[in-house]
Amino acid sequence: MHTEVKLDRTAGVLTITLSRPDKKNALTDAMYGVLADAIDSASSDQEVRVILIQGEGDAFTAGNDLGEFAAQAAGSGPAEPNVARFLHNIASTSVPVIAAVQGKAVGVGTTMLLHCDYVILSEDAQLITPFINLALVPEAASSYLLPLRIGHARAFEMFAFGEPLPAATALACGIANKVVPNADLRSEARRVAERIAAKPYGSMTAMKQLMRDVEKLASQMGAERAVFTKRLQSEEAREAFRAFSEKRRPDFSRINGR
Repeated sequence: MHTEVKLDRTAGVLTITLSRPDKKNALTDAMYGVLADAIDSASSDQEVRVILIQGEGDAFTAGNDLGEFAAQAAGSGPAEPNVARFLHNIASTSVPVIAAVQGKAVGVGTTMLLHCDYVILSEDAQLITPFINLALVPEAASSYLLPLRIGHARAFEMFAFGEPLPAATALACGIANKVVPNADLRSEARRVAERIAAKPYGSMTAMKQLMRDVEKLASQMGAERAVFTKRLQSEEAREAFRAFSEKRRPDFSRINGR
């Protein structure tokens, strides 16, 4: 078992726990591989009726491991990153997906929630989409799904500024179903998961499939990935990652980003 992603299957619920708390559960390519495989397996496992995603420590996830991002910006890294498989699988699975989110959910930590069917936030949860601040673009079909969910104006603000969206605001916007005290997050998520698992599975999955246009999501992800890859190799991105590693404010004023 991959020590940074823990899997548990009990009473029809596959619980996937991000377990890299010392790095705020920042996601590596290897972790994405485990996540992708777990969701793919669950989709064909008749004993799995619900997927529950959670994180250890005080953060849900810091998003992509920035060290790996920087390596890709410098021209190295895997030829086919596992993140693409993970995003495709979470977008296309017919199994209901629940997320239990505490602390910061950065980048993909927020955009993956748009593919979850039930989202529970702790009171200290903060949703952060810093793609533009890193000279990148949104991914996970979020450039389509987030405006659809919360409206263009609020989605543009979230993407353009990358400022934390508090749990109460995320609930009011419709990104989450419920906000609970931090101490109750795991137990409430388990309660909801078991309640969904007890429903008629065929009807539940058929309903989910009717609610989601998987072909549209896949098309949008492909378009985003092409631009994302291009932006990752840009001088703007190199400056953003240099500034991050040097702990300074990036200076984009002399870079023509067109």
